[in-house]
Amino acid sequence: MSTIMDGLSLGAIYALIALGYTMVYGIAKMLNFAHGDIIMVGAYTILTILQLSGNPYVAIAVSIVVCTIAGIVIERLAYKPLRGASPLAVLITAIGVSFLLQAIAQLIFGSKSQTISLPDFGKIHIGSFEFNASTIITLVVGGVIMAALTIFVKKTNTGRAMQAVSEDKGAALLMGVNVNRIIMITFAIGSALAAFASLFYLMQIPSITPTLGSMPGIKAFTAAVIGGIGSIPGAMLGGVLLGLIEKICLSIPAISPYTTAIEFSLLIVILLVKPIGLLGKKIREKV
Repeated sequence: MSTIMDGLSLGAIYALIALGYTMVYGIAKMLNFAHGDIIMVGAYTILTILQLSGNPYVAIAVSIVVCTIAGIVIERLAYKPLRGASPLAVLITAIGVSFLLQAIAQLIFGSKSQTISLPDFGKIHIGSFEFNASTIITLVVGGVIMAALTIFVKKTNTGRAMQAVSEDKGAALLMGVNVNRIIMITFAIGSALAAFASLFYLMQIPSITPTLGSMPGIKAFTAAVIGGIGSIPGAMLGGVLLGLIEKICLSIPAISPYTTAIEFSLLIVILLVKPIGLLGKKIREKV
């Protein structure tokens, strides 16, 4: 039972990161491979504010603001000038931004791992089972955030505009939708979700390096593809599925060294069976 709860908690982290990938791809039709490094930015922000103020709640709030601003600045400076450029040019730029963020972090904080002290929330007893409170918090808060995002996209004017841009950018522009503003908001929301993911990730692994976001980012992208890139429910499903598989594999000594290989093998198998992902939608191209 503990393994299942840990898997759901890790899955919630992957899902929050995957939502950033899938929203940007669904609306801007680009893969933002620098998204994983926003997690690193959030983690170092939490570390810095904790060292300055000692207040974890202030650190969390500042981290969300910093990550959101970072997402907007990256979109404005790196991606907006490439609107209409080839996908390869955008992809190379995204990889370049990722390395740039890592290099800046290394210059400021150094390359050595730094530990961070977050509040210990203790244990929670449910019947005969004992769980880390941080696991429950991650699961509950992650679920609330994902539910709120779903409601936002489906019920608000901005959310409907996002859906319109995702379906047909040209038609949305003709209907008066400010496409550039919608893409900026998408980057801002995705980066804010990455800030929450960095907090939850630090609850599980309280150490930071400039490459902190690389592997979680890759796994979250894998989760987004498994669920169906561009699909918000798919990102959630893919994240939870990947988190469960990872924790179950790690709990079995015979296969734990091959956990990462198993996760990426799952991606290959699912794409062979269903190339658009579990909840992906087929896109009809007009000729």
